[in-house]
Amino acid sequence: MDNKINLINLFKILFKINAVTFGGGYTILPIIKDEFSNKLNLIDEDEMLDIIAISQSGPGPMAINTSLLLGFKLRGIKGAITCLIASVLPCLITISLVFYIYKYLINNSLAKAVLDTMSGSVTAILFITVYSMAKKALSKNKGYGIIVFIISLLLSLFIKVNTIYIILSSAISGLLYFSIIDLGCDKYE
Repeated sequence: MDNKINLINLFKILFKINAVTFGGGYTILPIIKDEFSNKLNLIDEDEMLDIIAISQSGPGPMAINTSLLLGFKLRGIKGAITCLIASVLPCLITISLVFYIYKYLINNSLAKAVLDTMSGSVTAILFITVYSMAKKALSKNKGYGIIVFIISLLLSLFIKVNTIYIILSSAISGLLYFSIIDLGCDKYE
């Protein structure tokens, strides 16, 4: 993949995506993935899914973490800083505007209708995103994710195991499982 894009274009693309996409990280991620993997062909889909997975494990908003890691992958430190600013700036502008006009919108029926419509769209986008990410992830690990999901769900719902223990045990089992698979694959190459 040719991963050369100048910093100005990188900024413009991520600023535009973050400025017009509502609903948080899971609604922005498929747009970022589509733009950089499919349209611009700057990063392959597997690398993008790895970036998304890493960004979920870090503190902070996932869309910003993903943008930061994507910028670093494409253009190093300067790319990371550019993408960070491009991702944060639309949020700051929007929040500042909402702060000043909130008292006028709070009782406006048109504003309430727009927000209700957006929540329905966000729900649909979230469903599509989770479905496509799960489909890709499950095809890679041959059912391991389903098993961990079912065990985690059962432990949480019926046995009431603390969530932190479920997350830690899932992380440790994933590290063990995938390190064993990597070791097993190396033997046959």
